Amino acid sequence: MIEPRQGMGATLRQNIEDLTARQREDAERAPLSDKVADRITRFTGSMTFVVLHLILFGVWISVNLGVLPVLPRFDPTFVALAMVASVEAIFLSTFVLISQNRMAAVADRRADLDLHVNLLAEHELTKLAGLVARIAEKLDISAGDPAFVEVHADVQPVQVLDALDESRKEKGIE
Repeated sequence: MIEPRQGMGATLRQNIEDLTARQREDAERAPLSDKVADRITRFTGSMTFVVLHLILFGVWISVNLGVLPVLPRFDPTFVALAMVASVEAIFLSTFVLISQNRMAAVADRRADLDLHVNLLAEHELTKLAGLVARIAEKLDISAGDPAFVEVHADVQPVQVLDALDESRKEKGIE
């Protein structure tokens, strides 16, 4: 249970708990390939990975330059080092892309949720504005503010998307 925080309502705390639990469930249900890619990506993005590479490549280069005569030279032209680094880069970039694709899918789900919640809130506010206008009318209070009149209209999401697309085209963004 999340500890109550000053100014944070019970509903907000519950939402945080529910979303955190859902993220945990989604992570547990993820395919093994996604879990492996995420772990590799997390490790390769760490300072431990950088330090290990500095040590490994430093020893490799030092041995093959003859600076460390502890071992015989095994790659004096560094062709093997270049090949190992290239193959590693291919695999690492693939793991990063897999993780990014998964993160993009999660971001798309969140954006969809945000859109649906915002549309629901917009619809509810439109209904409340109508109710407030009727109450103002009953109480003989003027509600003629042009901004208030706009609140009465339900937002049509498809029209908003069309307008955004048109605006982007005009500005050469798409």
